[in-house]
Amino acid sequence: MKHTEVFEKIIEEQLARIERIKQNQTPVDYTSLDKIIIGVIGGDGIGPTITAHARRVLEEILKEEILAGKVEFRTIDGCTIENRHAAGKAIPDDVLEEIKKCHVLLKGPTTTPRKGDKWANVESANVTMRKELDLFANVRPVKVPDLGIDWTFFRENTECLYAMGSSGIHVTDDLAVDFRVITTPGTERIARLAFEYARRNGKKKVTIVTKANVVKATDGKFLDVCKAVAKEYPDIETDDWYIDIMTAKLLDEKRRREFEVFILPNLYGDILTDEAAELQGGVGTAGSANLGTRYAMFEAIHGSAPRMVEEGREAYADPSSVIRAGAMLLSHIGYQEHGEKLLEAIETCTIKERKIVVTGRPDGATGAEMADYILEKVRG
Repeated sequence: MKHTEVFEKIIEEQLARIERIKQNQTPVDYTSLDKIIIGVIGGDGIGPTITAHARRVLEEILKEEILAGKVEFRTIDGCTIENRHAAGKAIPDDVLEEIKKCHVLLKGPTTTPRKGDKWANVESANVTMRKELDLFANVRPVKVPDLGIDWTFFRENTECLYAMGSSGIHVTDDLAVDFRVITTPGTERIARLAFEYARRNGKKKVTIVTKANVVKATDGKFLDVCKAVAKEYPDIETDDWYIDIMTAKLLDEKRRREFEVFILPNLYGDILTDEAAELQGGVGTAGSANLGTRYAMFEAIHGSAPRMVEEGREAYADPSSVIRAGAMLLSHIGYQEHGEKLLEAIETCTIKERKIVVTGRPDGATGAEMADYILEKVRG
């Protein structure tokens, strides 16, 4: 295929995608469902271990709902790197079919092959899942009361560089080109979700993060669309920052207390939320929600840590991140009190008391001990 034909194909696909976004605007009402099906995807590396701990915590919290038939946990196997390599797909067809039978997903980290790895060069399972299920919003909260930090990041999930990561072309041995896509309806829905969240939760400020002074077409569109949506929320202060200085200001002890809610394109959101999580105690402490109108997926933000498995240390992997994601899942499906109670227990165990500490090695607690500690606090 000629390079111009590749570009034409991308344009046609994105124009068709825009029309699908416009037609898919009604979110699921979980209260109207006879049963909420929660799919559990273990993933790779330490994923199955830490996800099992999170599942145990959630099943105990929801035991009455499970017994009443209102909630069902369903194991989804086959999303391992070995199986994806054998199928030559980011998510094998039969696995994707099972995923789509669930309403929400609790997911462990999955390995994304790099150039030169022994695995097939398949796309990221996360990126594929976000596109297939149209999980357009990645929501990541970071809270450190002692530092005056209470941030919520709304990262657009289905556009920007990651969404086109497997569509780049090698023009010659000396030239490679990747593609970046930002759309009006895609930006509108992430912006509106962020402003609605701010209004519902009494937040007074929303910050838009781009590099629109240099990346004028795509970042310029993202900034313009977000500002247009902001006009619908005159009660909320809106400002905008460039990504480079924003990474510095998160470390500025005086300025960082001023920020509350952020809206960012995909790549910038990935970078900034990892930095923010480090202030909370590391990426191992942070969970995230991936929200769409029909589906939702909740996961840890860290990787699969294959070295820990190779060294036999997976039992010492910290499950706090995926348990935190489980707390977000509970709130999303309508069990707000359960979710808040679990989140409070996590913060008590990992930030306030720290009676046991997971180090990832035998000199610290096991993941099972951390899960038990959190459950002890939930039970009161």
